[in-house]
Amino acid sequence: MEQVTENRWSTQEKTIAKAALSAAQQRELESLIKVVRETAGQVTSIDEVWHLHDFLSARRFDIDGKYDDREDEILFVLAKLKKDGWVLSEDLAGLESAKISKITALTRVL
Repeated sequence: MEQVTENRWSTQEKTIAKAALSAAQQRELESLIKVVRETAGQVTSIDEVWHLHDFLSARRFDIDGKYDDREDEILFVLAKLKKDGWVLSEDLAGLESAKISKITALTRVL
């Protein structure tokens, strides 16, 4: 039986996977910008400024570590992002059906 991490990625599939990661990251960053605009507009104290700073620092740490495109990690990353709503099914169009099935299955356990 083939292990989840023993997948071979064609050049086209690598391009699709990286594009899916890029689209997901763009969606997440746009969502973050929206939250920051809404929150910053309601700041009335220095404590709220520091709270926003802490929030942004935590989000940056999370986002910087989330989008790992190494071949041995990408199925897990895509599954987690799909579960979180950042990767859409159409982003994965063109991947081998076995990879899409593994990503879908992993969304249930991550």
